[in-house]
Formats: sequence, structure tokens, C-alpha cells
Amino acid sequence: MSAASSFLSEEQLLCSICLDVFTEPVTIPCGHNFCKNCITSHWNINIQSYCPMCKDAFDRRPEVRVNTILSEVAAQFRQSAIKRTISCSVQKRATSGDVLCEVCTKTKMKALKSCLVCLTSYCESHLEPHYRIPGLKRHELIDPVENLEDRMCKRHDRPLELFCKTDQMYVCRLCIATDHKRHHFSPLKKEYEQKKAALAENEAKIHQMIQERRVKIQQIKQSVKLSREDADRETAVSVQVFTALIQSVERSLAQLTDVIEETHKTTEKQAEVLVQELEEEISELTNRSAEVEQLSRTEDHLQFLQSFPSLNPVPPTKDWTKVRVRSSYEGAVRRAVAQLEEALSKDVGKMCADIKLKKAQQYMVDVTLDPDTASPYLILSEDGKQVKCDEIQKSVSDNPKRFSVCNAVLGSQSFSLGRFYYEVDVTGKTDWDVGVASESVMRKGKIRLSPKNGYWTVWLRKGTEYKALAGPGVLLSLKSKPQKVGVFVDYDEGLISFYDADTAALIYSFTGCNFTEKLYPYFSLCGIEGGKNTAPLILCYTN
Repeated sequence: MSAASSFLSEEQLLCSICLDVFTEPVTIPCGHNFCKNCITSHWNINIQSYCPMCKDAFDRRPEVRVNTILSEVAAQFRQSAIKRTISCSVQKRATSGDVLCEVCTKTKMKALKSCLVCLTSYCESHLEPHYRIPGLKRHELIDPVENLEDRMCKRHDRPLELFCKTDQMYVCRLCIATDHKRHHFSPLKKEYEQKKAALAENEAKIHQMIQERRVKIQQIKQSVKLSREDADRETAVSVQVFTALIQSVERSLAQLTDVIEETHKTTEKQAEVLVQELEEEISELTNRSAEVEQLSRTEDHLQFLQSFPSLNPVPPTKDWTKVRVRSSYEGAVRRAVAQLEEALSKDVGKMCADIKLKKAQQYMVDVTLDPDTASPYLILSEDGKQVKCDEIQKSVSDNPKRFSVCNAVLGSQSFSLGRFYYEVDVTGKTDWDVGVASESVMRKGKIRLSPKNGYWTVWLRKGTEYKALAGPGVLLSLKSKPQKVGVFVDYDEGLISFYDADTAALIYSFTGCNFTEKLYPYFSLCGIEGGKNTAPLILCYTN
């Protein structure tokens, strides 16, 4: 019998009335098969007996008997189905929080889908007819949900299939003809797709916002990292500076104590000389006193008178009333402190300048010149590290990036965050401009250099006049003529500093800048000035 059932499909063993495997199958005169109870109930509620499948009518109700062979096949198939269901249920038994199959009678299985037409949730086993039977295939299946009755119109007991845009609510088709006449509607599926598209757009915006915030977190972390690095450097610098201060103070203190000690020794020597003189006079006076005392005791008139002339006068001595032994320490400490302050000011200033320059040089970048931006009067080296001016205009392509009148050129590298430093050798030049420029600066015709116009520069004119083009310009008084100029930029802090790279002296700083574009190194050679300004600008780089 098992072999016989394998030749029949499950669809051939289903009753078309109950849609389940035959129970006590009977065959009616037209040849169709039904469960005995199903066809009997069908004929009981209809006046005339007819076949539910082919609609053949019978004059009188046919007498039906169980088809034993079909019954045995159906029973065998039912047993196999039970085994499959048991096997399936072991794997898909419902757990806490799962939507339950509403057809399962004993152990509730996990629902696989919910039908919006049947308003029922089905496990895998009970959902199978919806994939096989043509009538059920047209039903709309969704992921399992609870409370399917909430999807029914409370008034008309029909599925909520439409969205009323006017009242912003979900309605059934009967609502259209009653409370929502002449309202604007859209199918749930269309509304779903629109809302889903809007949700996807919002999701994309949210993801973008998340990404922006992650980038901001990285920026903040990078700032903290840079702060830590700066703090460590400043601590090292502080230790170095204060160690030097302590050493200078100790040297000054030692020098001061030496001066005081020398002064005291000089005083001691002076006092020793004076004391010796006084002791000599005391000795002489003591002798004279003894002689006078002896003479005063003699009673020989002649001898007394003869000796008196020589002993009567007081022996000649030094006038000691105005003699003083003084040690002048007044002002020694003040003078020592003043000298110390002057020395410290020079030493610490030089030390701080050296440290600041070394700190800036840690961010040195290898800058090369961009030939597409160079004025037609400029000649660039093949490696892009040197540029000099020529009196003859070269034939070059005119493009928006090229300077047309000003003999200027930009670096090829751009910077939009963090810090960078570069050096340029200006030896032998009497006129030059050096600095940085924003990406969108004007490059055609005459150019006015100022931060307002996107240029942060320092220039030299006539070999002696240095100026920071701060708009208005600031004349600079430099102790020495820079042969190599260093340019340091802190994009995030809005700082641009210019250094004499040989002496570490600060030339000028632009502070509080608000950068919003990419920055490029900027160079201008000015004119040849009758052959006085023919030297090139040379970009320097050391690892």
C-alpha cells in the first residue's frame, strides 16, 4: 500500500471541500471523491444534490459508500504527513516571544507566515496548502504577526486595504462609499512602498549622521592625541627650560657668594694691616709710658731736667678717629639678580625659540611646485624644487589655476587639516613673497595679498623692507636677514607662523584665522629688478 501511495500526489488525496487528506473517502456518480462527512454536509445544506467540483446535479441524493482502496491510501499518506509534521515540529517548536500557529491543536508550532485573507497565522506544515492550491495562492502572506483581527475594519468586518490620505487613516473598501466619499486614497502596498522609501531615505540620513559623528569622534580623539603629544612636548620643554633656569640661578648664586666672600677677604686683609699698625703704635706708646713712669719716680733734679725734653712730647702717631673698616655688600644681590634676569631673558628666549622651531619642523612636508599654476615668466626645475624668473614670457596653456600677471606659483600639495611646515631658501634675493593661499584665490590680473583675499604672506622688498601682508601691512624689524624662511601652519587652530630657519627667530604670526578651504604653499619671485633679483627660490626638505 505504501508503494501505491507513492504514485499519488498529495493534491490527489485532498478533499476539495475541507482541503485536507481524505477521511472515509467516497466516490459519487460523476467520479469525484470527497470525505463522506464533507459531501453529506454539503448536500444537507443544499436543496438539490450536486457535485461541488463539476456541478453535475442528481435527481436524488446518491447513496455513497467508502472507497476502501482510496481510504487505505489516504490513511497511509496521513501517517507519512504526521511523521513529517512531527519531524518539522521538533525543529520549529515555538519559543517565548514567537507568533504561534493558530491551526495547531496540541503543541503549538512557531508560525512561519500570517495570511491577511484568512486572518490566520500558520506554521510550516499548515501553510503548505497556500503554496499549492490555486485559490489559496492568491492570498497575501506576510511575516507572522499577532492580533490579525486588528487588521480588520471594525465597522464593516473587512480587511483594511486602503489608506485615506485625507483623514490619515486605514480603511476597507466599503468605507470608501460611506464615511470617506471623495477622499484621496492609495493602496496599502503603494503607501507601504512610499513610506518604506521615505524610511530608507531617513535611514540613509541617520547613517550619514552616524558617520559624521564617528568622524567627529575620530577628530576629537585625534585632537586629544595631539593635545597629549603637545602636553608631553611642553612638559619636556618646561623641564629643559626650568632645568636651565635652575642651573643659571645656581651659577649666579655661586658667583654672588664668591663676590661676597672676596669682599670679606679684602676687608679682613685691610683690617689685619690696620691692626698691625695699631699694635705697633701701642708697643711704642707702651715703651714711652714706661720711660715716662721711670723718669717721674727719679729724685735727681739734674737727671730729670736733662731727660725731660726727650720724654715730654707724645710720640708721633696716626690719627685713627676717621679710620673705619667697612664691607660694602649693598646692592650686590640686586645687581646679581638684574644680571641674572638679563642672561635668563636671552638664554630662555633663545631656547624657547629653538624649541618652537624644532616643534614646527616635526611637521615638515616635502613640497613641490605645481607647473599648472606657474606664471608664464617663471622657470621651474624638473624636480619641482626650484623656480626662477625670466624676462621672456613662455608659451604655456592658459587655465584657471595659472597666475597671469603676478610672478607666482603654488605648491602641488594641499592641506585641509592638521599641521604642516615647509622651508624655502631665499638667499640672494632682494624681493620675494612667501606664505600660503586658499584654493579659490584670484589668480588673474593684479593681486592684493591679504587674509581677506585668501593670502597669508610675508614679503621682502628692496633687500631691506620686511612686511607681513596682514591687511593693512605690518612692517617687521628683524635682527638678521633670513636666508631660509620656515612656514608653519596649524589648520585647526587657525595659526600661521614664519621663522628664520637659521636663527630660529620668529618673524611673524597670523593668529585666529578661520580656514574653510584647502591651503596651498604660495611663492612669488617678483621682478628681476635690473638683474638684482635673479636668484631662484629653492624648496628645502629634510627627513
